[in-house]
Amino acid sequence: MVSDILQTNLNGLILNNPILTASGTYGYNDEYEEFIDVSNLGAIVTKAITLKPRAGNKHTRIIETKAGMINSIGLENVGIEKFLNKKLPVLKEKNINFIMNLAGSTLDEYIELAKICNKNSIKAVELNVSCPNVKSGCLEFGVDENSLYELVSSVRQEYKGFLAVKLTPNVTSIEKLAQACQRAEADAISAINTLKGTRIKLDIINGKVNKTVVTGGYSGRGVKPVAIGAVIRIKQATDLPIIGIGGIENLNDVLEFFTAGANAVQIGTANFTHPEIAEKLVFELENFIKTNGFKDLEELKKELRK
Repeated sequence: MVSDILQTNLNGLILNNPILTASGTYGYNDEYEEFIDVSNLGAIVTKAITLKPRAGNKHTRIIETKAGMINSIGLENVGIEKFLNKKLPVLKEKNINFIMNLAGSTLDEYIELAKICNKNSIKAVELNVSCPNVKSGCLEFGVDENSLYELVSSVRQEYKGFLAVKLTPNVTSIEKLAQACQRAEADAISAINTLKGTRIKLDIINGKVNKTVVTGGYSGRGVKPVAIGAVIRIKQATDLPIIGIGGIENLNDVLEFFTAGANAVQIGTANFTHPEIAEKLVFELENFIKTNGFKDLEELKKELRK
């Protein structure tokens, strides 16, 4: 059992600890319970949920790189209705804290999702406005501050729970986008989503070239410096809590994000190679605080930011 020294307050959303798992890397509810006690995590962020089920992309969806991976899943998911009927009961039964990631192709779709979440008392959502591997929606909203403001404010009118917005790094000024979210009354910023990238894999045998080309979202160890920089800039530009994401693989990575200004973190790509890592980091962080004589997580963060 995790002690209360790790308790984290994200603008009124109280979590037992600041270690979350990133959308798209942890399924919908209890998929990882073979490896860990999922209820020990601060929260899981669900796979992106759309208004209707999506089959996703037909081509190669995932390819490894030397410092991470590129994914082009295309937001495959069961849709909001099946999530509420099949996945949500499991989360409640097993006392798994969660944030629902929402994605849409149009403003109206996001608004309808917000209404459904509010009606069903979903206490926390994360708007995916920055997915780089779908043909419409998401990224279109995430790169223009006026469109983003309209989207977030429209969702805010319909949804009364905790509202985070997941921002893309594929922009000139992530600060302006974060400020638009704050003006629209978002509760927090998640940063960053994947970078847009391409991997070309070549197999040359007997003079014949076979190639696999995958363009999509680049994640993993290599994006960490970009993510740290984004967190620092958002921290300087807004008063919103920040959930840091990008290349986290060990406790020192977590501490670096706290130093940059993050209030919590999400573990993403590392889950695929080390499925126990999120829970491991919870206990390592708790032990680090106790061993080094800090009263609690907040005191540690203050010391890191001096």
